[in-house]
Amino acid sequence: MTKTLTAQDLADTFDAFNRHDVEGVMTHFADDCVFYTVGGPEVYGSRIEGAKAIADAFSAVWAGMKDAHWDHHSHFVYGDRAVSEWTFSGTDDTGMRIEAEGADLFTLRDGLIVVKQALRKQRPAFKA
Repeated sequence: MTKTLTAQDLADTFDAFNRHDVEGVMTHFADDCVFYTVGGPEVYGSRIEGAKAIADAFSAVWAGMKDAHWDHHSHFVYGDRAVSEWTFSGTDDTGMRIEAEGADLFTLRDGLIVVKQALRKQRPAFKA
């Protein structure tokens, strides 16, 4: 029987993001997953490969932004694709604040996330 990822699974994942709970976040990621970040030197941002490297990247965001939070998240799943929409906010260690709306486009396999493509609209950071 093939496992299916649900919108509730994605909501639970984002709740884990908000708890800064890396184990909870990674529950629905495949070992061979790929994460395309919102920024980086390439047209797609940066590419992070493998569950361990992705978990480390998420943990680094929380270390650099102690108040990182994904608000107003909503989710849907359609076959082997899924979408999450959210509003991100966080303050870095220099006191600069980011607030942005965004979305993740997911590719799924056997009920697990194999690709997470993060997209984000962002106004310039401002002093918190």
